[in-house]
Amino acid sequence: MSEHKSEFDQMWHDWFMTDAFKVEKQQYRFLRLLPHDPRCKLCHSPFHGIGGVVVGALLGRKQSNLNPHFCNICEEFAKQHPGGDEVEMSMLFADVRGSTALSEQMTSIEFSKLINRFYVGATNAIAEEDGLVEKLAGDAVAAFWGAGFAGNDYVARTIRTAQNITRRMQMQNIPVGIGVHAGVAYFGAMGSAHGLVNISAIGEEVNTAARLASKAAAGEIIISETALEQAHIDGSEFELRQLELKGIREPVTVRVMRA
Repeated sequence: MSEHKSEFDQMWHDWFMTDAFKVEKQQYRFLRLLPHDPRCKLCHSPFHGIGGVVVGALLGRKQSNLNPHFCNICEEFAKQHPGGDEVEMSMLFADVRGSTALSEQMTSIEFSKLINRFYVGATNAIAEEDGLVEKLAGDAVAAFWGAGFAGNDYVARTIRTAQNITRRMQMQNIPVGIGVHAGVAYFGAMGSAHGLVNISAIGEEVNTAARLASKAAAGEIIISETALEQAHIDGSEFELRQLELKGIREPVTVRVMRA
């Protein structure tokens, strides 16, 4: 451990990058099999249905009263061990394209059902490849992957998730654009004065992934060459683009995949 890191910072680093919490990871794989969404985005404990009854009775887990994205156990852990560290990760941002125009063509109920189908399809695809859902907001989903959760091929699994989301959304006629990037970002638990805790990833590389998604048309997956290289994918067969991204001085070289 480097001198400037706290014990908690190192713990978050090891948890995300290696297999430090082996027991928790085994539980994660078990909990994923239990029905059904919504779930804790950290340990995957289901909150409702038979799955919620099982984890409540056996493990004492339930949906947090402070943050509905976490179970009470994971939120307490994050509150007791605040901190984080810079880690290697991959990021995926998916947006419904033209959502404003879509909302004007539908009733509010119809549009909410469309967005919910997008959320369900995207989060299921993310969970299948052991990603962590970072947020569901408006017409967008964000997720990230690390070796500790998804294995050493985590970048390739991120790209595979993007392809799966695109296929599923095309089958439902939902126009979605996706951005995928890989790099170093800060991962950890951040909170407020009122006790709310969020486990998140932040930094320039995360912003880059979000901006790539904003450039993707419906049915497109824009992937940075950095991500392709780390996934050991030859991107020469895909369309090459040079993108000007807000806040980034030099153009970013990307490849464009389509389902």
